[in-house]
Amino acid sequence: MSSFNLDTLVRPNILSLEPYRCARDDFKEGVLLDANENAYGPALAEIDTEEECQELNRYPDPHQIKLKELVCKFRNSENKFDITPEEVITPENICLGVGSDESIDGLIRTLCRPGKDKLLTCPPTYGMYSICATVNDIDIVKVPLDFETFQIQPELINKAIDADPSINIVYITSPGNPTGTLIPFESFKQILDNPNFNGVVVADEAYIDFAPIGSSFATLVNKYPNLVVMQTVSKSFGLAAIRLGMTFACKRLAGILNALKAPYNISTLTSQVAERTFSDAGVKLMRDRVEILNDQRSLLIKELLKIDRVSKLIGGEASNFILMQIVDSEGVPSSPLAKQIYEKLATTKGVVVRFRGTEPGCPGALRITVGTKEENAILLESLKAVVAELTATK
Repeated sequence: MSSFNLDTLVRPNILSLEPYRCARDDFKEGVLLDANENAYGPALAEIDTEEECQELNRYPDPHQIKLKELVCKFRNSENKFDITPEEVITPENICLGVGSDESIDGLIRTLCRPGKDKLLTCPPTYGMYSICATVNDIDIVKVPLDFETFQIQPELINKAIDADPSINIVYITSPGNPTGTLIPFESFKQILDNPNFNGVVVADEAYIDFAPIGSSFATLVNKYPNLVVMQTVSKSFGLAAIRLGMTFACKRLAGILNALKAPYNISTLTSQVAERTFSDAGVKLMRDRVEILNDQRSLLIKELLKIDRVSKLIGGEASNFILMQIVDSEGVPSSPLAKQIYEKLATTKGVVVRFRGTEPGCPGALRITVGTKEENAILLESLKAVVAELTATK
């Protein structure tokens, strides 16, 4: 059993923080003369009916309870874990942020003392962990994934934690980025149950809806108070432009994170669009499109493997992208050739993928987002032509 204790984990100045009380905490209707807003409305030469209803001259709701209720309804409806009625997630378990990046930074500022505490990552992984750590003067301990399976190595993670009590956060992407590999809860549980770890394990689930339904750990944060789950509407819901991330945590930690965040960090426009996407109709549309993308993913892998110098899929198939390995004429993974292919695809064919050949355990890797049927066809045709051109004299 973990030794998790928020009273000793959270930075004292954050623990004593009193949430900023803003103008919309108490009253949201009436003759509102309390927030120094412009009573004549937005300075837009033309404004439509929908924009008028949004009251763009007013500060947004600081709590977004309706949106949080819809998010909880969605995640609770797909829960496949054994939880009690008391452990069901509610709006009190959620802190909303400007994408997941705000949540990554907020957790670090809450739990890690600059220049003293550390976080642990499992490369190859999402690059913002290290950027936020650097900004906050936090050192990083790295325990690489198993490069054969791209699964985490819980025994090595626990060994690092046992050796260094200053590690307060473990960040794990599941499905992995750039690997696309889903990490089973049993692996997380080995770390959550470490009796020497007074910290949190963060499951970054940006791509979770491309995995089998019920894979999310969001509904477990009351059962495991040292588990934090981050999600976003950017991927499966197709709403990258509205910048909305969701952090699920035990109620006390979620309350602390909500006290830390800016009072109006989520705009009215973002909230209203998000409420629509988490409606029954929005969730159904997301699921329908995810099914199409997952089918396209399987077809794309099959066709890519027919192309010369495309060796194999490395990583998993639980996201809306795939990680393919490029090899030289001897069958050896080649990052230089992969980079040439990436650059030529973009500059001569207008097809942009992501070079990942410098990531640990990913020699010769190209990360390819699954597009529409038509986009995937263009990719395949372009890739064949580029490989043929680059290897004609080699």
